[in-house]
Amino acid sequence: MPSVKIARKSTDTDMTPFVDVAFLILAFFMLATKFKPPDPVEITTPNSVSSDQLEQKDGILVQLDKDGRVFFAMQAEANKEAKKAVIQNLNTTRNLGLTAAEMKSFEKAYAIGVPFNQLKQFLSLDEEGQKKVKQPGIPVKDSATNELYYWVRDAVTAFAGSKISYLVKGDNAAKYPDFKRVLEAFKRNDIYKFQLVTSPESAPPGTELYRTRQGGPKPAAN
Repeated sequence: MPSVKIARKSTDTDMTPFVDVAFLILAFFMLATKFKPPDPVEITTPNSVSSDQLEQKDGILVQLDKDGRVFFAMQAEANKEAKKAVIQNLNTTRNLGLTAAEMKSFEKAYAIGVPFNQLKQFLSLDEEGQKKVKQPGIPVKDSATNELYYWVRDAVTAFAGSKISYLVKGDNAAKYPDFKRVLEAFKRNDIYKFQLVTSPESAPPGTELYRTRQGGPKPAAN
């Protein structure tokens, strides 16, 4: 009786479809991901445990480093014209003498930390030149020279009608008097509620927040 021959099949797997899918996923993340702009100065924020997360929306961010230097930044997600309105108004009211190109440079910049009398020179630099400048910080020493007040004032005006967030990102080693001067700029603009940017910590085991994050049941009310 003749033996039956079993047809041999190749054990090789065509990986072409998997490679195509991998490149499609990679291309998606490259196009969809928003990269965080580099901060003009290194800031080590204090840790905290909170259930709140910062939303990506229109907002005003004030940064304070360990040496007391103050930086101003705007996040304009919905109102793309807000930054343009701020620099145009400051150029007029503070007599900055900025050119159209220098105002356009402000629209592209992430954070500003120079006095008004140095702003024109700073904005005249290209992006790489601005990164090399060690910005001295926005003056906030007293009410007469607190230039942060004007930045916040014009930003609030530019965002009129929009829901915005007020954020303060301070270094863990920053001194309280410097932080207080930042708050004075807010108070002069009738802003009394703001959020502190901190580094998140895990919720302590056994707490309600810990159980919520773990997806467990909440404790029954007494």
